[in-house]
Amino acid sequence: MSDPSPLLALRAGLIARFAADTALVSLLGGSARLYDEPPRGAAPVYALFGDAEVRDDSVDGAARHQHRHEIAVIAKPGSVRTALDAAARMAALLGAADMPLQSCRLVTLRVSALKASRDARTGEARATLTVEAVTETL
Repeated sequence: MSDPSPLLALRAGLIARFAADTALVSLLGGSARLYDEPPRGAAPVYALFGDAEVRDDSVDGAARHQHRHEIAVIAKPGSVRTALDAAARMAALLGAADMPLQSCRLVTLRVSALKASRDARTGEARATLTVEAVTETL
């Protein structure tokens, strides 16, 4: 079995970090609900992986990757606070200690933006985190 891509390795690390935090799990309705696509019939609050980009950032022979990932927290109409509370908890968790990844090492990780918005069609509130990272292949 081959090693996961740096993008998938970082996503797996994020899921593991979030799933281990009881405060975030509580804000997300009892489980770390972080999906690739909106789940059928799932009631908010939950989170979705959004747009992601990984670029080569190799230096001095070290295979490095620069990441930019969006994570959107979806809340019920009229409850942007629940989305912002969950997003703020995620941001706090990402500012904490090192995060182990499969097949690569985390060099840097930061939340560069937090945005609140509302879906015009459904009225659902959302808070979107922009996560930036650099990983180095082992």
